Amino acid sequence: MTDAIEELEKKRAECNARADDARAQRDRLNQEARAAAEERSRTLDEIHDKSGEAQEHRRHRDALNVDVREAKRLREEWNRKFQELGEQVQELKRNRPPRTGAVPVWRLKKELKELEFRHMTTALTGDQEKRLIEEMKRLEAAIRDQDDQLRQDPKVEETLKAFAEARTEAEKHHARVGELAEAAQREHETMVALYETVDDLRRKADDVQAKLIEVKTRADEAHRGHISAIEEVRDLEKLLYAARGGRAPASWSAVEPPREEDFLARLKKGEKVSTQDLLELQKSGRP
Repeated sequence: MTDAIEELEKKRAECNARADDARAQRDRLNQEARAAAEERSRTLDEIHDKSGEAQEHRRHRDALNVDVREAKRLREEWNRKFQELGEQVQELKRNRPPRTGAVPVWRLKKELKELEFRHMTTALTGDQEKRLIEEMKRLEAAIRDQDDQLRQDPKVEETLKAFAEARTEAEKHHARVGELAEAAQREHETMVALYETVDDLRRKADDVQAKLIEVKTRADEAHRGHISAIEEVRDLEKLLYAARGGRAPASWSAVEPPREEDFLARLKKGEKVSTQDLLELQKSGRP
């Protein structure tokens, strides 16, 4: 019987060691699972924050695009006015002939343009250049004089003022379109960059989730191994209790006593033996 007790004690020590290893592995894996869960939670929070930022930039972009469309509409409206008023100015000038003996403005401008071209493209002596510049100044003065004469007509003056205002407004709205379009493009680029970051974070969260599931599965397996080993230790404790003189319950029925050689062989093979088997072995009277 001493050999049987020693074998039971050896088995119990092995089961205790296996239970300790399984528990240590379970605790380590559970710690990894907690770390993975925390990382996943942080990543999901970051996804939520970045998505919110991206949506805010999208709203700003959309609002700016609405402003761009309105600025374009105003620009086109003032461009039409500018063009129409320009045509009216030209029509007024054509319908008001110069003073008697005065050269028409269109001819003065043509002559001035020809002299400017000659000044830029022809090699002139000092005296020639001086006379050319004086003639250009004379033409410019004559043009201004006729413009001043033309402005004395209230209708012409009113049209010229409206023409200048239309040009200013058209230029202002054109500049506004550019400013708003650039701002909308910046918002769009920022939004796209944030959504790309969100996509990267989602892939990261998926990877962490897969790791979490894998580690938790291994932790559950280790826990089941720990429980199984503990249960086996408890069974061996019962056998040791019986082997050291503990009584079996009266309800156990008598069976043919096993031989100690068979009992030890079963233990060494790792097979299950019951307390009843051990008690029957004791009843056989073997030492």
